[in-house]
Amino acid sequence: MQDFGLDIWGDDNYIIKDGKLSLNYAKNISLLKIIQTIRERGYKGPLLLRFPHLIKKQISTLFDAFHTSINEFGYTGSFHAVFPLKVNQFPNFVHSLMEVAAPYGYGLEAGSKAELIIAMSETPLGAPITVNGFKDKEMIALCFIAAKMGHNITVTIEGLGELETIIDVNTEFNKESALCIAPKIGVRIRMHSVGIGIWAKSGGYSSKFGLTSTELLKAFDLMLQNDLIGQLSMIHFHIGSQMGEIAPLKKALREAGNIYADLKKRGAYALSAINIGGGLAVEYAQHHQAQERNYSIKEFANDVVFLMQDVAKNKGVEEPDIFTESGRYIAASHSVMIAPVLELFSQEYQQESLRSKEINPPLIQELFDLLGTINRNNAREYLHDALDHRESLLTLFDLGYIDLEDRSNTEILVDLIIKKAIMLLKDEDTDELKRLQNRIQEKYLVNFSSFVSLPDFWGLGQNFPIMPIDRLDTKPTRPASLWDITCDSDGEIAFNPKLPLHLHEIDITKEEYFLAFFLTGAYQEVLGMQHNLFTHPTEVVVSFDEEGEMQLDDLIEAQNLMDVLDDIDYDTGKINKSIKFKIEDSPLIDEREKRSLLGKLYLYLSENCYLKTIQATEEY
Repeated sequence: MQDFGLDIWGDDNYIIKDGKLSLNYAKNISLLKIIQTIRERGYKGPLLLRFPHLIKKQISTLFDAFHTSINEFGYTGSFHAVFPLKVNQFPNFVHSLMEVAAPYGYGLEAGSKAELIIAMSETPLGAPITVNGFKDKEMIALCFIAAKMGHNITVTIEGLGELETIIDVNTEFNKESALCIAPKIGVRIRMHSVGIGIWAKSGGYSSKFGLTSTELLKAFDLMLQNDLIGQLSMIHFHIGSQMGEIAPLKKALREAGNIYADLKKRGAYALSAINIGGGLAVEYAQHHQAQERNYSIKEFANDVVFLMQDVAKNKGVEEPDIFTESGRYIAASHSVMIAPVLELFSQEYQQESLRSKEINPPLIQELFDLLGTINRNNAREYLHDALDHRESLLTLFDLGYIDLEDRSNTEILVDLIIKKAIMLLKDEDTDELKRLQNRIQEKYLVNFSSFVSLPDFWGLGQNFPIMPIDRLDTKPTRPASLWDITCDSDGEIAFNPKLPLHLHEIDITKEEYFLAFFLTGAYQEVLGMQHNLFTHPTEVVVSFDEEGEMQLDDLIEAQNLMDVLDDIDYDTGKINKSIKFKIEDSPLIDEREKRSLLGKLYLYLSENCYLKTIQATEEY
């Protein structure tokens, strides 16, 4: 049975049952069954599945870990968490998130005006809202309105100018109301401590956000002078997303804890919380040698609680409430993108494709002989001979001594010999064999756009777990590279000998083969672009009732061609008229054919951009 590193990244969310990948939940329905059910309803192209139960699992795991640590250490502060909307703002996710998070008092974090409106609308009164990022007067006024609505909202200031704007807005609201309710104020500190990896620049003195020590003291004085010190409730810091190691966080916690204690002693009597930002890492690796996270959620919670308690005790101040803004950890695992393979580009290298002549050139005849007699004992020697013959034959073709059929036979025979040699020598883990896998890798054309669905792959080199959803009781033997359907050479997940992906050899004309891309719920949808004007996949929320029966809700179909054009501000009405006029005005088309073409045009314009196979067309 092939598990594709499921024990590393899967977190017990899936099991392999009867050769199929199934949910480790409810009645263990297979992903293949879910996909078939949706496709039977006529939805084509790639599908994005959302699983609310996995959102709930992540939230409960996070809260349980901190509550356990708080109880074990006798910590007197409390734990709170908000979800940063920048990670995933899509309504099907946010609605599911807030529904399953209700028992935990879970809130939202906003970094823009639009996100703030979502937070004001979706967050239950009493649950926390935090507002980060750069803010103008209008955005700060919205925070005051949220406070008036009864929201537990904290505005995190990123610079002294924002605090001055808060003071101005507070004055204006006091004039308009006998009872001015201001939002709480947080201060983001520019840390000396830095993280590691791609997002390490979120910390350190050169980071984009936060107040220096000098600015922090000025902000404190400004709040005292303007009677706002009672609103100062939170210290906030963030040292980077996807923290693979725990050590940088521990250093940052001590730094932030000491700043908290210092401000408390200066008279910040309402200061009661430290927001440690996000950064809790997700394990994306499919191979043990490539694992990204070196700590558990239990260790993460224990370190935060212990260090906050230790600093507070040493400084003689009350232990702060702990806030987190871990978005990737909450959202990544909840969605899976599944797409069918459309074509295998190297399947022409089959024995039946050979065009043997009555008299073959001597080197090609030798290749035929090598293929027919290769075995375990001579595999390495024959492999080297075949590679030498290929170079010689290609040179002969360039010089005009052999023809195109000979060249084709050369390519096929050498490919078949390499495959046989690798199979015969599979127990030998040599660099040469690893290099040869690059030469015989299969190119799988997959019906999706990496620019839409996996932007972090091509933009940041982020690997995502990939595996087929069935045939898992059969060993995959083909080194695989994946091509998306965009007209762009960057739309490829190349075969990596150090982190190899092997898939099954299949006949795509006779059977379907689906690949699943996991941990795509954080950032991928939001950052995805309409490169080549491919739209988002059709998405559906997959939930289960009390009896464990599957329910498919909130289905959003991929946009059709005209909707995509409308999104980038084309006048679709004008496009429609232009194409119809050109058909109707064409002297090359008779009246009966015009009606037929216009009917086909209407049908095609109502479809989405993803490709359809002959097999898929027959199904629909």
